[in-house]
Amino acid sequence: MSEPDVKNMKLSERQNDILNWMRREGFLAIDMLASHYGVTTQTIRRDINALCDNGLLRRVHGGVRLPSAYENLSFFTRQVLNARAKQAIAERLVRDIPDGSSLFLGIGTTVEYVAKALLKHKGVRVMTNNLNVAAILCANKAVKVDVSGGQLRHDDRDLVGGEAVAFFNGFHVDFGIIGTGGLDPERGLLDFQPAEAQITRAIVRNSRQCFLVADESKWQRQAVVRVAEFREIDAFYTDARPAADICRMLDEQGVALRVAEEA
Repeated sequence: MSEPDVKNMKLSERQNDILNWMRREGFLAIDMLASHYGVTTQTIRRDINALCDNGLLRRVHGGVRLPSAYENLSFFTRQVLNARAKQAIAERLVRDIPDGSSLFLGIGTTVEYVAKALLKHKGVRVMTNNLNVAAILCANKAVKVDVSGGQLRHDDRDLVGGEAVAFFNGFHVDFGIIGTGGLDPERGLLDFQPAEAQITRAIVRNSRQCFLVADESKWQRQAVVRVAEFREIDAFYTDARPAADICRMLDEQGVALRVAEEA
């Protein structure tokens, strides 16, 4: 199957609303959607077909679901999904990054939004294996960028493997900024591939402070590779306050919670 072409996809307000609603419900019926929005089922089906054709939703009998939680979404799909939340998270985080800082920027589309939000900072030095991050930071010649070697993952636009891990092990920086494939209250940070987990662990080990960026949908993503415990993270930047029991767990493990919508 060819890669879904969502690179230039522009979602309507209703399509964005359907995606956000789906994250909360898990399943939505076509008839219920049509009634809710006051449109015909044919109109809703056009919205749904576009979202399904681009890998954002999955058709089932009578309605739609999210794609399988055990499979990672395509790179371009992840760029489109929850874009506003990722931007808000990034803008909240960079307020806590002083000028002149050294940073690791790891794998993930939310980390790319952090790179965009850092463009106005002065005297920043960034070490990364994320090729999109490096390309974004080219817009500010005052930002010094070191890029790792390693094995290129064409679809994800990053570098992994032993050479990339050794690259991060060769530095000790002020802030490590990491994303994650999934979150579990008991098992902590999860990802879909061992190569991703190796990179994130190297960043955690070699950062004075480690900041996690992840929107609330990551609590529903059932990635299978264990990466790190929450106690290894200094602060968690997200777009919505988690449930009360999760907030207590984060507090007990010494993780500062930073919610973008509360800023």
